[in-house]
Amino acid sequence: MSESLAQLPYVDGVLTAEQVAQTAASIASMQEPCGAIPWTTGEHVDVWNHVEAAMALLVGGQVEAAERAYEWVPTLQREDGSWPMKIVGGEVDDPRGEVNMSAYLAVGVWHHWLVRRDLAFVQRFWPSVRAGLDWVVSQQLPFGGINWTPTESFALLAGSSSIYHSLRAGVALADLLDDPQPEWELAGGRLGHALREHRDLFEDKATYSMDWYYPVLGGAVRGPAAFDLVASRWDEFVVPGLGIRCVDTNPWVTGAETCELVMALDGLGDQRRAMTLLRDMQHLRGDDGAYWTGWVFGDDVHWPHEHTTYTAAAVILAVDALGETHGHSTAGSGIYRGTSLAPHFTELMLECDCVVGDPV
Repeated sequence: MSESLAQLPYVDGVLTAEQVAQTAASIASMQEPCGAIPWTTGEHVDVWNHVEAAMALLVGGQVEAAERAYEWVPTLQREDGSWPMKIVGGEVDDPRGEVNMSAYLAVGVWHHWLVRRDLAFVQRFWPSVRAGLDWVVSQQLPFGGINWTPTESFALLAGSSSIYHSLRAGVALADLLDDPQPEWELAGGRLGHALREHRDLFEDKATYSMDWYYPVLGGAVRGPAAFDLVASRWDEFVVPGLGIRCVDTNPWVTGAETCELVMALDGLGDQRRAMTLLRDMQHLRGDDGAYWTGWVFGDDVHWPHEHTTYTAAAVILAVDALGETHGHSTAGSGIYRGTSLAPHFTELMLECDCVVGDPV
């Protein structure tokens, strides 16, 4: 194995370091000249999936492509700290500010620090991270969830779960730079409480698997409660030998959701089931290392008929997480396990009788 490949993660019996490098190259091949990473060639870009792809590029040895991806992110940030929901060909296609997307740069920058230990990189992106999280926190609803956009009055469970993760990454960055952000800790405490105790107050998207596992993936739900949550819908979403459904009503398994569940299980120490799912979803791998989005079983067809960067990214990050068990991972492998993040926030708001949707 070459020196460069020796530094890449792998999982014995699932993917080699060479295959991880090939998958990272498939993401880089779809990167636009400006640095943006679309869902697939010619498709739109959103900041959350873009940052996840940049994280995977870094893990997969594509350092220059990863850093070009990060350099692009601040170019689309608005004065209020938010990012637009959808960008196509460098132009804003949907201008709504979206909280989950506007928070996620914190995770990417903290991940870069864990892998590269480049303080100058962190300092360069800190103003964008800080402005983004300040805006996100300003969108918090009275019950603790984060309003999806300024023009819609509801909070998404999966998105808010990811924001909880982003806030912990943000506080870790603040500690590193000695720039305390106590308001993020307060918001994180309220949000964590809502995700553990008041999931019924979030917008009902229970048909989607993301709403099932994201409170675990984001780190707000841990311990016995997390195992109970995973068990509650396992049989509805998990299709043995194929992966997990994206939607509980459709015979459609998707690679990205499967790999996110892999990382959620890894965070609980359940490497056995995580490994099984990672192995099961490899039927979506193409000969060039790219990954199909999903598979409709029964009809036995790939749908949509496209390879997506976010699916490839989720695979690489899942391999990095599971590779740690055998010493085949990067220093960023615990990013979804939460071991490198700021401690969990204290629940500073135990109950609130405010009307959901009232301004903070």
